[in-house]
Amino acid sequence: MPPRQFDGKRVRAARRGMDLNLDELGAEVGVSGPTVSRWENGEDHPKGEKLPAIAAALGQPLDVLFPHDGPADLQLLRCDAGLSVAQAAAIIGTSRAPVSNAESGRRRLSDAYVLPLAEAYGVTEAVLLAAQDCSFGLRPAASRHEQAPAPRTIGEKINYLLEHGYAGQEAPSDDEIARAVNAHAGEAVVTVEDIASLRTGATTDASDAVRAGLADALQVDAALFQDDAEVNPAAREFLEAIRFLGSIQRGQILGLAARGNGGGLSTEMMATINNLVGELRHKLPEVQDGD
Repeated sequence: MPPRQFDGKRVRAARRGMDLNLDELGAEVGVSGPTVSRWENGEDHPKGEKLPAIAAALGQPLDVLFPHDGPADLQLLRCDAGLSVAQAAAIIGTSRAPVSNAESGRRRLSDAYVLPLAEAYGVTEAVLLAAQDCSFGLRPAASRHEQAPAPRTIGEKINYLLEHGYAGQEAPSDDEIARAVNAHAGEAVVTVEDIASLRTGATTDASDAVRAGLADALQVDAALFQDDAEVNPAAREFLEAIRFLGSIQRGQILGLAARGNGGGLSTEMMATINNLVGELRHKLPEVQDGD
């Protein structure tokens, strides 16, 4: 699998949004049209080094079309530079072994290889060495001052909520979101392809009915999907609190006591939850029971 998340449906939606056929996209990235079709249908996936060319051909930011979790490792740096293992090895004049061994956490790169690979990957030596640490399972502590860019478009907000709002649970698919939006609207106002287009950025606007349905489907305040709303770092706790309180009001949290591990939640856990609810209600006084 590529080091970034690959979703064939999102590629299809973005390709159609660019009015490209399978052969045209394939030509842009050096493969055949049938190969692209297999990617989009989930029958195969591209090599990681192909993803930058795909994103460029579709006019999409790489991190938006093919997101990745956590800090970059050596494989991600190489693939984002559009290089295969063989091409990276050729740059440092060796066999594939040094590159493969470093990426798989078996043997670190020789000092002589660090600078030429960093230059080939378009990063500093410090970034390359930090990525190598990640390949060996050493994760750098995130700086408390670093903040992810605030999502602004409808698609960015959907992706943010799907990524951060379902810890320990399976996030809804595009099909499930579309069905929930249509159920909220009481009519067919959106398709699966429409949701995929929004998430990839191929479409950036939506009707009021779709916006309201998205808020209901993703369990957030409807104001979030208005054009002047954004999920900035200061608002994340607010949104998480909204989701948590909403779950309590729908009985989802209380249901944990019955499901549990056979005996329900412990007294200590229920006391912790009650304390947390009290703190959240103090922070969000405008959220009332039943809202």
